[in-house]
Amino acid sequence: MPTDVLTKEELLKLADPTLGGTIGETMAAPEADRFSADDEKFIKFHGIYQQDDRDLRKTGKKYIMMIRARITGGIIPAEQYLAFDRLADLHANQTLRITSRQTFQWHGVVKSGLGPLMKGLNEALCSTIAACGDVNRNVLAPSTPSTSPLADLVQADARRVSDALLPQTKAYHEIWVNGGPLKLAPEQKLAFEDPLYGRSYLPRKFKVAFAIPPLNDTDIFANCLGFSAVADPANPARLLGYNVLCGGGLGMSHGNEATFPRAADVLGFIPAARVVATAKAVMIAFRDHGDRTNRKHARLKYVLADKGPDWFRAEVEQRAGFKLEPARATVFTKQGDLFGWHRQSDGRWFLGMYVETGRIKDTPERRLKTALRDIVAEFRPEVRLTTTQNLILAGIPEEQREAINRRLADHGVPVDRQVAQVRLNSMACVSMPTCGLALAESERVFPQLLDQFEALFAELGLGDEDIVVRMTGCPNGCARPYMAEIGLVGRAPGKYNLHLGGAAASTRVNRIYRESVKFDDIIAELRPLLARWKQERLPGERFGEFVDRAVLPPASSPTKGAA
Repeated sequence: MPTDVLTKEELLKLADPTLGGTIGETMAAPEADRFSADDEKFIKFHGIYQQDDRDLRKTGKKYIMMIRARITGGIIPAEQYLAFDRLADLHANQTLRITSRQTFQWHGVVKSGLGPLMKGLNEALCSTIAACGDVNRNVLAPSTPSTSPLADLVQADARRVSDALLPQTKAYHEIWVNGGPLKLAPEQKLAFEDPLYGRSYLPRKFKVAFAIPPLNDTDIFANCLGFSAVADPANPARLLGYNVLCGGGLGMSHGNEATFPRAADVLGFIPAARVVATAKAVMIAFRDHGDRTNRKHARLKYVLADKGPDWFRAEVEQRAGFKLEPARATVFTKQGDLFGWHRQSDGRWFLGMYVETGRIKDTPERRLKTALRDIVAEFRPEVRLTTTQNLILAGIPEEQREAINRRLADHGVPVDRQVAQVRLNSMACVSMPTCGLALAESERVFPQLLDQFEALFAELGLGDEDIVVRMTGCPNGCARPYMAEIGLVGRAPGKYNLHLGGAAASTRVNRIYRESVKFDDIIAELRPLLARWKQERLPGERFGEFVDRAVLPPASSPTKGAA
């Protein structure tokens, strides 16, 4: 239950609202291999997590950093991608990690390499500010080019919202661009107040997503704030506005029933011109009413759960200065990415590419990192990242397609049938050995689990069925397992809670089916359910729908889907 005592994080923000801490001083001290405990909190606002290699703990901690970029909608120009690739080789672990929020992470960065990497990102016209911390995070938007006439308009609105919600502290520029600490007296630091966030910023992180029905490719119901595009029925290329969704979020804690994943509520409709004002009003309402005494109860979803959507709508309208209209009729029917070659509306082509667990790297069999670097350097396509941790090469002329196919084949990267269907919509978080919150493995064991799924499908005669499978090493849910048809959530070393019954359109939270299932027993738990699904399903019924209807007890709340 909430108390009257502010959390340590809240007191830290109030003590230094610039978010500068002593980060600049530590960067200037070559003998220091890590940041202080207080600065460990502050650097998150700068897009940096301090971690250690947990595989090496028996011989002593080796401190490393994870850096996350801010890339609205996942769109990356060719030259910027090449810079990202170089920085991964020079200062990180020679890989690029696509996140579930359409951006890149660099892993394994030691403190001496942090300054050069951040400098390189800024020289590539990329920032990491507010990619983490108690602020608005990277804004999601549909990444597949020109599959809807609204795509460019929605991407533009996503950028407007992202820019409008940026914090205004000068600490980031001073430390990472000018290369020194923020030169303010203590009383000046204490007096700083962000014009939007105030002196203590938000109670917890804040996530925004845009989507275009019927494709829910950004998991919009899992976000604090969602904008669901509404087209003019008489002119599908005309954007009327957005249905506004609030209160989604997936993090929870094992054994704490007061914490839970939650799908967003639809609050109403706004004209497109009011999207920035609405985003600010929702975030300010969260700033003013979020719980600052209990970090586990501090997300916007708990404000909606405790107060109700009608109450929160009134708070948003008061801050926005206008009323939300009744929501317009739209429905999401599916989620996921497109793979292989597809024509854009401008006549050019894009290539959807599967990236296993989002990790762009070279292996002896598949040299994906080298292939992408060579293709981007020669053909200059735009790179787009998806929320399912895959990648798109966009804006490719017809005459370049065959050469790109050959280049990929030379590096062992298939184009037509890239992997089995069960892998295409799969996701796993990073987990071990770098995430300090991990309770069980995820990325490192997920390919093995998918191999077992493929074998099980063959055994049961299920062919190339499509099931959304997601795994995380802890209950924070970074790979959104609670929206999946099959979600695996780390409980302890080698053990996972098994969640089932998510919707094909990723519009509802699934439910727990078994707790503490050993990794080696996952397939045995699922075999009889998959066999039943094959025999008993309704025409066209997906596994998640079948489990929700025929296996799990009746849900306490109705299925969502309209937005």
